Amino acid sequence: MHTNRPPSTEGLSELEARTRLERYGPNVLPGSRPKPLWLIVRDVLIEPMFLMLLAAGGLYLALGDLAEALFLMASVIVVIGITLVQERKTQRALEALRDISAPQARVVRDGRDRRIPAAEVVVGDVLSLQEGDRVVADAQLFGGYLEVDESLVTGESVPVMKVPGSDDEKVLGGTMIAKGRGVARVTAIASDTAIGHIGQGLSSAIEVTSSLQRASRGLIRRFAVAAMVCAVSLWLINWLWGKHGLIESLLSGIALAMAILPEEFPVILTVYLALGAWRIARHQVLAHRISAVEALGAITVLAVDKTGTLTQNRMRVSELYADGFALRVDGSQSLEACHGLLRLSLLATPVGSSDPMELAIHALGAKVIDAQTYALTRAAPAKEYDLDPNLLAMTRAFRQEASECYLLASKGAPEAIMELCHVSPDERRVLEGQVRAMAERGLRVIGVASARWQGDAWPPSQRSFDYRFAGLIGLIDPPRPRVAEAIAECRAAGIRVFMMTGDHPTTARAIASQVGVGPDPMLLTGREIASLTDEELDEKLRHTDICARVQPSEKLRLVIALQRQGQVVGMTGDGVNDAPALKAANVGIAMGARGTDVAREAAALVLLNDDFASLVVAIRQGRRIYDNITKATRFVIAVHVPIVALALVPSLLHWPILLTPVQIVLMELLIDPACSIVFESAPASPSIMQRPPRVVGETPFRLANVGYAMAQGVGLAVILLLGYALTRDHGVESMQGRALVFIGLVSEMYLLTLSNHDLADALWRANWRENHWLLYMLGGSGLMLGIILGMPTLRQLLGFAAPGTSMLMFGLLTLAASVIWLECLRALIRRTSLGVAE
Repeated sequence: MHTNRPPSTEGLSELEARTRLERYGPNVLPGSRPKPLWLIVRDVLIEPMFLMLLAAGGLYLALGDLAEALFLMASVIVVIGITLVQERKTQRALEALRDISAPQARVVRDGRDRRIPAAEVVVGDVLSLQEGDRVVADAQLFGGYLEVDESLVTGESVPVMKVPGSDDEKVLGGTMIAKGRGVARVTAIASDTAIGHIGQGLSSAIEVTSSLQRASRGLIRRFAVAAMVCAVSLWLINWLWGKHGLIESLLSGIALAMAILPEEFPVILTVYLALGAWRIARHQVLAHRISAVEALGAITVLAVDKTGTLTQNRMRVSELYADGFALRVDGSQSLEACHGLLRLSLLATPVGSSDPMELAIHALGAKVIDAQTYALTRAAPAKEYDLDPNLLAMTRAFRQEASECYLLASKGAPEAIMELCHVSPDERRVLEGQVRAMAERGLRVIGVASARWQGDAWPPSQRSFDYRFAGLIGLIDPPRPRVAEAIAECRAAGIRVFMMTGDHPTTARAIASQVGVGPDPMLLTGREIASLTDEELDEKLRHTDICARVQPSEKLRLVIALQRQGQVVGMTGDGVNDAPALKAANVGIAMGARGTDVAREAAALVLLNDDFASLVVAIRQGRRIYDNITKATRFVIAVHVPIVALALVPSLLHWPILLTPVQIVLMELLIDPACSIVFESAPASPSIMQRPPRVVGETPFRLANVGYAMAQGVGLAVILLLGYALTRDHGVESMQGRALVFIGLVSEMYLLTLSNHDLADALWRANWRENHWLLYMLGGSGLMLGIILGMPTLRQLLGFAAPGTSMLMFGLLTLAASVIWLECLRALIRRTSLGVAE
């Protein structure tokens, strides 16, 4: 889909763009599609649990028990349905995240710059491109100058120069702008682009398997092997030693294998992490990689930019200083004495810049200076000297019509401007005092200077000119409204907030004090960092909260130094040069509003509104998600212990079989919703942000959590087995005893849900209002028991006897004993502080 229409700087109209979008479709490459229904069903049927269900159904048919076989087959369909619902829930969460994470493009529509989803870009659109942007479609450059990283498409690692009218003026979709600014007209979209022809479909990185998911799958495989060994052993014991029939022995073996397999673990982790990513996205934090969700709760240090993250990134000029006089820009004083300073600062500022400071300078200049003079400041320069890492200043040169010389306007860090001007020691002391006073008021201070030059060959460096100091500009960027509270919350949660900024040290310290980074924060400058060895830097960072005058290239060293100390580092960044540090950080966090595409792709998270408070909310959510995974894991292990015991012990004691595959299936129909819905919806503990981050490498399968779960399960298993033994001694028949045990097992499962849902309160003080799914589960359990025990056909199918007074008494006694056991364990855990999550 190509067109040779001449480019227009006005761009398309909105009406024409919509028409083309409807006609040619969205600018989207073939990517990952939703998982087909048949594939989900296939994956369910090849799970070990369902293979065992099918085997048990076949055995019941061999025994001639058609009702049992049909019930098992029907249960397979029900569980497939539950799995489909869970899969769709996860899929919807991932689709919502893809919509949020869809790349954006800057286009010119109706003569105005707009940011739109890349999918809405059409042929003929005018793209506004700048450093750090990813090109969203093939386009022809017709204005500006670019250096483009085409390695994704061509494999060429060196950026390629793009100049309008040259042989190489085409920019390709999927490439990255390494340097410069330009405008280009879109010539091809979607599959018609070069990257589309290569056949590289874009798929979201959000579905990367996390380390926790991989660990759980390995655990499941080990459980599967153990289940098969135990099942075969029990089959042989029942058949050869217990003198049970072959088919009946096989059924008991299958029941034991089904009891041992905790197939809920993959469901827990997949659903919880996907929904967790969706939940934090609702707080304006996009999980670019789903593995970052589990890492949020382990962050110990947040290394953050000041501008735009802690502050509003809405700069305005607050003070001007020229010829020894300071003027406040608040409407109370005339700024005529500073017109020369303003004119020079405008000349030193590129037109069309998106930098907040430069926008603030242009805004004041347009308001204060007359229109004719302001228009002259927007002329194209004859020469530009960019910022140098060794000299934080930039210079732009303009030819003077009345003479043969050039006027040079320079602005930058005050110390750099003073260095260029070679000010005397006395003048330096005065200027440094003024800079310090302005910085202590939280202002970001810029120095301005001018020079004149005449010649044909431009010097290689801006240090070669004879500058005259013109004055200082103080800009204010107030802190975000909620940032002080968010930092206080971090400190209470054991998370250290570490500020990195390019600002003057005094400005950085002033803002740090305002937002509560520390009562008397220690500070390092970029020059000091460069002079330190790694060992010296490690020692300094133990007592440092602020790094000022830091270059983006130095951030990587700071992140690595913090990690050497054993810290789990979350780092925010927005620029192209921030990408290495974002990638190296344990959790890289890119700015969504002002950040470059390079930074967003290198990061694990994207802060869509650039607000630090949203990041702290995401950390709280990350801790809640991990806590709920831990609770669900504990519940799964605890609930499987009595099921295993009831499947194994009766065979060893020559008792009648108490649990059949059909009964275990019914239990699974209750366990799965408890894992995937009840615990996922559990609210955060009130103390979740008053405790330190979890230890690196900690998992829900740690000894304290598994040990507590095993203790819960073993105690409840003993209660059920002792209760059944007592009923046997009192002459209760096996079918009635089996019904008693099943009722007790369902009751204990619900008690385990309550017990692991919240360790802080006693079972009888459960707060159902905080999680209404607890009530739904109670109702569902009661309804299932009522239907089973009240319908003779179902009772016979499950091998139960009709309910009686003994059942009621047994149920009450089992319930009381279970509550006492679980409460004693909870009291022990609280007293010994074993680190089991609330």
